[in-house]
Amino acid sequence: QVQLVESGGGLVQAGGSLRLSCAPSRRTFSNYAMGWFRQAPGKEREFITAINWSGASTYYADSVKGRFTISRDNAKVYLQMNNLKPEDTAVYYCAARVSRVLVITSPRYDYWGQGTQVTVSS
Repeated sequence: QVQLVESGGGLVQAGGSLRLSCAPSRRTFSNYAMGWFRQAPGKEREFITAINWSGASTYYADSVKGRFTISRDNAKVYLQMNNLKPEDTAVYYCAARVSRVLVITSPRYDYWGQGTQVTVSS
């Protein structure tokens, strides 16, 4: 079992930045692909970005491309969010997949964090 703990959410004005972190409980996460998803009230969970086990391969949803950056080190996965917009307001979730290969669909992830709220005011 792998526990994922997100942090870094909060309230920010439009145009501002936030950096989310996800800390897996198991060191073997270095062999896992990781992803970030978000869910706004009344909407389905949405894929944002994913990264493969080594960090060499990433993928972004069109809605965040050029504004968000996913990265990882030996301990955590990060989501740097710049030029935030009110439509980015959502609960953000970190997910881990027991595979080195990144995917963009939520059912293919094996572990999920509890989520962290991001609110962007206009």
